[in-house]
Amino acid sequence: MTVEHFDVLIVGAGLSGIGAGYHLQQNCPGRSYVILEGREAIGGTWDLFRYPGIRSDSDMYTLGYSFKPWTEAKAIADGPAILNYVRETARENGIDRHIRFNHMVKDASWSSEDARWTVEAEQGPGKDRVRYTCNFLFMCSGYYDYDKGYTPEFSGMDRFQGSIVHPQKWPEDLDYAGKRVIVIGSGATAVTLVPEMAKDASHVTMLQRSPTYVVSRPAEDDLANMLRRNLPAKLAYGVTRWKNVLLGMAFFRYCRAKPEKAKQMILSGVREQLGSEFVKKHFTPTYNPWDQRLCLVPNGDLFDSIKGGNASVVTDHIETFTEKGILLKSGEELEADVIVTATGLNLKVLGGLDLTVDGRHVDFPQTMSYKGMMYSDVPNFASAFGYTNASWTLKCDLTCEYVCRLINHMDDKGMKQATPRLRDGSVEEEPWLDFASGYVQRSVDKFPKQGSKKPWKLYQNYALDIMAMKFGKVDDGVMEFAKPPAKAQREPERLAS
Repeated sequence: MTVEHFDVLIVGAGLSGIGAGYHLQQNCPGRSYVILEGREAIGGTWDLFRYPGIRSDSDMYTLGYSFKPWTEAKAIADGPAILNYVRETARENGIDRHIRFNHMVKDASWSSEDARWTVEAEQGPGKDRVRYTCNFLFMCSGYYDYDKGYTPEFSGMDRFQGSIVHPQKWPEDLDYAGKRVIVIGSGATAVTLVPEMAKDASHVTMLQRSPTYVVSRPAEDDLANMLRRNLPAKLAYGVTRWKNVLLGMAFFRYCRAKPEKAKQMILSGVREQLGSEFVKKHFTPTYNPWDQRLCLVPNGDLFDSIKGGNASVVTDHIETFTEKGILLKSGEELEADVIVTATGLNLKVLGGLDLTVDGRHVDFPQTMSYKGMMYSDVPNFASAFGYTNASWTLKCDLTCEYVCRLINHMDDKGMKQATPRLRDGSVEEEPWLDFASGYVQRSVDKFPKQGSKKPWKLYQNYALDIMAMKFGKVDDGVMEFAKPPAKAQREPERLAS
């Protein structure tokens, strides 16, 4: 088996992986890298999901890369526009030439003696095994299972005579025009699907077990558009980006400090649209704002669909599916031709990667996350993971910059291995995410832990992370640096760049 060697191996060619390629080219220009992508296209989430109306639930001035201005009018962009933005970034910077498609990474083993990873992947439909070695392994594969979404085992599903679909696997030939649709769920996917499908369906019912906080926001940022007309693109983008970052942080802190006032502020906006009784029953959650992620509806499109009679909301529990639709605990039966189970995702730790260090299997729930990106006792290994309370890319950009700082620091000091070590006995274990959302709670025990204090604590705070990851010391007393034995000091021939 031919083995190719790269300085850095990136897993995933989505939003994070393309960003990682850019940062490596800019900050570590002498380093070779490859991106292994399990699917056949660039884009990750934005290429996989094809359901009607798919869009971001973050503004593109913060979901976009720090280095590439978002120049379109819509701040809340649709999926195809985001996919084009990611692919354009890859093409403009030559990152696409470093991607190996249809390479599903399965396992990786680290050798301290050689100071390198050996990575194995399955290639193509035949799942032929291919092998690579690298000095640094960077996981940019997201956090959920690409194979299937989460659908509870509802009673009687096999009895339903219509179509049942999950948004993660949307059929291209699904025809719902003029038909009755039930969308099960109340999260970001559901509030996106309902107004979009209501344009063509005879009626769409959003069936929720419990309400979610829903916030209306203009699809376009008027200030951003004005700045872009009058300032250089990068300057206008930078100003808007920081404006949105600071507003987002301020609102999150307000929700945490004064949850009841924040709750009433959010609900008052919905009351203006739908009335007090409707909001009390269908849009008033039992939890505080930001215990779960808020749902964003651009220009109030969900509310318009409900007011126009094209959509409705039912808050109840499912008793069973029937031949004609869904029977509720209340005894009411909702009839439908199409049922969409917008019931969430299955999380997957680092894409299901099987990892060993010097022959020892890495059990990720037993590790602790360092700065939200590396893991205790795992050398030369990082993962890109975004925020729960802000745009994904904000944290991923910082992670990419830190990985480059770490690689350059090792070069400067003649070191080959960097490993976070937990030596402080006063650090207590905490759950990886303190988040009440169902998709997190279903899987949180499979993920690494976080610690009770830095650098093991996940603060979910962009300003604090800038200080720690952009300006903080790389050699902080927690990161342990080492050289392999002399016989491994020779670099293997670089077969690609």
